[in-house]
Amino acid sequence: MRTAICERLGIEFPLFAFSHCRDVVAAVTNAGGFGVLGAVAYSPEQLDTELTWLDEQVGGRPYGVDVLVPGKIDASAHDRRVHLMDAVPGRHRDFVTHLMNKYGVGTPVRPMGATADEMGRRVTAAGATGLIDVALKHRIGLIAGALGPPPPEMVTKAREAGVPVAALVGTVEHARRQVAAGADIIVAQGTEAGGHTGDIFTMVLVPQVVDAVAPVPVLAAGGIASGRQMAAAMALGAEGVWCGSVWLTTEEAETSPAVKRKLLAASSLDTVRSRSRTGKPARQLKSAWTEEWDGAEESPGPLGMPLQLLLAEGAMARIGAAAEKGEPGAIELVNYFVGQVVGQLDQVRPAKDVVYDMISEFGAAVERLGGLTAE
Repeated sequence: MRTAICERLGIEFPLFAFSHCRDVVAAVTNAGGFGVLGAVAYSPEQLDTELTWLDEQVGGRPYGVDVLVPGKIDASAHDRRVHLMDAVPGRHRDFVTHLMNKYGVGTPVRPMGATADEMGRRVTAAGATGLIDVALKHRIGLIAGALGPPPPEMVTKAREAGVPVAALVGTVEHARRQVAAGADIIVAQGTEAGGHTGDIFTMVLVPQVVDAVAPVPVLAAGGIASGRQMAAAMALGAEGVWCGSVWLTTEEAETSPAVKRKLLAASSLDTVRSRSRTGKPARQLKSAWTEEWDGAEESPGPLGMPLQLLLAEGAMARIGAAAEKGEPGAIELVNYFVGQVVGQLDQVRPAKDVVYDMISEFGAAVERLGGLTAE
């Protein structure tokens, strides 16, 4: 299977796998796809360790790194004189304590001082550029960014290293802006996708973006977890697909067992776009956490990024640990970022099997469509 994007990146299948788990990235890359490691969870030192491991595992095959570069974040993230957790209002801390007590979970693990500061500032342009500096020391074949245009310094460094820059977008306007900022590949991500998304569905968004940025290649994202969906995306003009949710229930995934069980049991109606985890709209599993933040009368409402991210992740560390012990309240609260394709995720499989099954089904779908016009 060859497309222009396959030729450009030196891969067998135009199937891109976004994951925070290095094992998924390695498995998909070794199966002929293109794994992309989400870097926001790592310090520069941790990222260097992860990428060194990946270099050893993939044997020279290309893989990518993804960073977050929000267009707008809380002003405190730019002020290094301020400890970010100190910028979280008391009523928001009190609400988290209220939730933990209400659901019998206990005191949240709270990121403090320099740790919280380092975590929060990874989602600034400076923080993302620092992660990219580390990534460019390794054998990466792509740098991807989400939530805002790539900083000029990031584009310059990538160009000098001969590494293309990809950008995730949710509107045609964002796609044009990303191309103007130097993006080489556009990922048109529909609202069905897990994580940070816009309001437009993939079926509508992809052909509009393809037309708007041609000849820049476009990857389709959102609602893609099967070969039939991959074929549909390619029919819309995409040169490949970008998938994230489908890897969450693989054997290699970083997903905790408690969350994985919820994912396997969920339907496509069990997700919601909520600001309750990061401060920006992100699709995730519905849970008591999202319902309380978004609907409870006493909720102060989510903070902006990165303050809500720090507040939520501190709480989720405790919630996740309690959920693994089977505590009912924690199981109600715990969730994770996932798209509407969660309704298709009903078994645990090796990531390479997901790749091969998608490509096989893609071929069958294309063959069936070709038969519709055969004489």
